[in-house]
Amino acid sequence: MEELSALWGGFIVVLNPFNLALMIVGILLGVVIGVLPGLGGANGVAILLPLTFSMPPTSAIIMLSCIYWGALFGGAITSILFNIPGEPWSVATTFDGHPMAQQGKADEALTAAFTSSFVGALVAVIVITFLAPVVAKFALKFGPAELFAVQFLTFASFIGMGKGSPFKTLASMTLGFALASVGLDTVTGQLRMTFGTAELLTGFKFLTAVIGLFGIGEILASMETGLSFAGTHARLRLNAVIETWKKLPAYWATSIRSCIIGCWMGITPGGATPASFMSYGIAKRFSKNGERFGKGELEGVVAPETAAHAAGTSALLPMLTLGIPGSPTAAVLLGGLLIWGLQPGPLLFVEQKDFVWGLIASMYLGNLAGLVIVLTCVPLFAAILRIPFSIVAPAILVICAVGAYTVNNAMFDVWMMVMFGIVGYVFNKLGYPLPPLVLALVLGDMAESSFRQSMLLSQGSLTIFWSNELVGGIMTLGALLLSWPVIAWVLDKFREAKPA
Repeated sequence: MEELSALWGGFIVVLNPFNLALMIVGILLGVVIGVLPGLGGANGVAILLPLTFSMPPTSAIIMLSCIYWGALFGGAITSILFNIPGEPWSVATTFDGHPMAQQGKADEALTAAFTSSFVGALVAVIVITFLAPVVAKFALKFGPAELFAVQFLTFASFIGMGKGSPFKTLASMTLGFALASVGLDTVTGQLRMTFGTAELLTGFKFLTAVIGLFGIGEILASMETGLSFAGTHARLRLNAVIETWKKLPAYWATSIRSCIIGCWMGITPGGATPASFMSYGIAKRFSKNGERFGKGELEGVVAPETAAHAAGTSALLPMLTLGIPGSPTAAVLLGGLLIWGLQPGPLLFVEQKDFVWGLIASMYLGNLAGLVIVLTCVPLFAAILRIPFSIVAPAILVICAVGAYTVNNAMFDVWMMVMFGIVGYVFNKLGYPLPPLVLALVLGDMAESSFRQSMLLSQGSLTIFWSNELVGGIMTLGALLLSWPVIAWVLDKFREAKPA
């Protein structure tokens, strides 16, 4: 009952006319960002974050989170109509969504995608509502060793659960740690890797790095490959929407499985993209119509969209309760909280109740408003793709430059943005993942501080990380995930040798 009372107070905060207007604006901007390939939730939030510096933190986070919800919805539009994923997690939606559109069932596919997205996000928000306070109260007992163990587990999760090369993930993360160490050492007061540059005394600006890595890097890659849009006419017939809603309850088991997969992958953190592929594969295996997947099966749209939204939303749980972002977008939002003077973690639920519960309440209203907006305005959003990409790309680059400049009103940040944009482009070309770099850039200082405090308390002994069952269990799990690629390689070799 305590959670429901606090949630009601959050709804009172959100129902402020100014906050409601920001919610609608955020959703509209988010859908546009989701529709345009080359952008995405993390990119949009990073680019538009400077617009919120003059707002109260509660209003700012409501707008930014709604941009994220809108981007989640918008990614399905291009996937289904044009076979071009607006977001990485929308790739699985193209497998059955676009074939349905080619068969004249675009409205059914869009309705199923939007409704499933809403269901997945709603379940994840309910999980956050009741689980976040429990996790926050438990986390209040954490000391430096426990905090470092959780951060170590997060880093190890990206290496052990990532779908790409673990060596590339480790290299990307190592670069992030190096960038995070630039500036003033908070323990000794010594300068590190500033090379006599006064602008680097406070380190690399997180927002500048994110705008460059995601915004500039993605736009450069999109400009190189070239984009052309040729797809199905976008319209939603009311009778098709109603008929699709009548069909969706038959897939209740798929929805439940997808919600569980999505929430787990969002919290661990695995990410929305692996969640969507995993959910699609499991749905295909257990479905009665598994052989029809990839040919225009409605269940093939329900599964990935439900899981992706559940993962994308539940990724905010560890960010709010532990200060550990579960996705690149959550990492950008974490950076925003730090800029506004708020420290994510268990104390946030004690010191900033209005802020936390206002954000959670905005998740309920934002997803509901997003569902209504995308169902009624699909033709308008699809028409955005008629604008030549040669016009859209320079406009986005200008917005990125303005956003980077407004961090400190300095051209140095713009040049840093360009540098990070080149790094993002090179990483994209070479297949190195960006999320581990961003995660290390955000959490590097915190992890270093927790580790050094633990070493001071234990007089330099690493046994502090196994001093009790909690910290020992977390560290052991992290070590297992860190070494999982090696374990999996050994198991594969053993399986290959066994038949011989």
